[in-house]
Amino acid sequence: MDALARLVEGPRARGAFLLQTIMTPPWSVRIEDRAPLSLVTVVRGEAWVVPDRGDAVRLRPGDVTITRGPDAYTFAGDPATPPRVVIHPGQRCTTPDGEDVSEAMHLGVRTWGDSLDGPAALLVGTYRPSSEISRRLLDALPPLLALPGDAWESPLIALLEQEISRDEPGQEVVLDRLLDLLLVTVLRAWFSRPDANTPGWYNASGDPVVGPALRLLHGDPAHPWTVSALATEVGASRAALYRRFTELVGEPPMAYLTGWRLALAADLLRDSDATVGAVAGQVGYGSAFALSTAFKRVRGVSPREFRRSAVPI
Repeated sequence: MDALARLVEGPRARGAFLLQTIMTPPWSVRIEDRAPLSLVTVVRGEAWVVPDRGDAVRLRPGDVTITRGPDAYTFAGDPATPPRVVIHPGQRCTTPDGEDVSEAMHLGVRTWGDSLDGPAALLVGTYRPSSEISRRLLDALPPLLALPGDAWESPLIALLEQEISRDEPGQEVVLDRLLDLLLVTVLRAWFSRPDANTPGWYNASGDPVVGPALRLLHGDPAHPWTVSALATEVGASRAALYRRFTELVGEPPMAYLTGWRLALAADLLRDSDATVGAVAGQVGYGSAFALSTAFKRVRGVSPREFRRSAVPI
């Protein structure tokens, strides 16, 4: 499994909040839901996305934005229009004065807004709280990513628009997977742009030496890997693999593996009842003590302290 595929498993949609929004001017919706990752695409009309920090961006049909929380931002028909609706955590909708308008703006199955005939229509996908293994992906993205429609080509937006208002058996799974496909497609298009700050692990995934090494680490993190063992598997010398991995990824192979193992351990601690010893075995540590020592050294708290303070996804 390549680096992008493995990292995208972190924010993978599971019952994601997904709807079409239809609005009539003058409209403005402020988003304060603190979601770690949201994807919005314009399917009709135009809109502006206005971050609290940074410049407003005009969006036309086919344009896509990815916003990385928890910072607030606003979508509007005109950036000068003050917010008419505020979206809070849990997707609670109110006026700026706090009056609940969730029911008033419900227009049907996964459809929300002020009029079914509104000239502006957007598709909105919001992921639930992210996992630890997705942090490398989220940290590689700007707070606001805007991809013009002419910079990529995909039938996914039309398909998502077609499916979003259906209410059939298994529809939630269909929509989750379409949202994931759209996310991956947009990220690939974004990272291929010359002005993108492409992370080292993404570039390295296509390298004939480092790419296979990353796939081995991701595919079997519990294996007792050494640089020599990795080098043998990918057909390179130990020195060559170490030098090239560090150059492309930004850290040595074993440091990368440690970070990966501890991120996996953090997700297991948060989302399962497995003992610390069992988690240690799953991620490549020989004992609960070994995992606890590494976990506290890197994260500043013990696995048990992390588990007590963590919120399950």
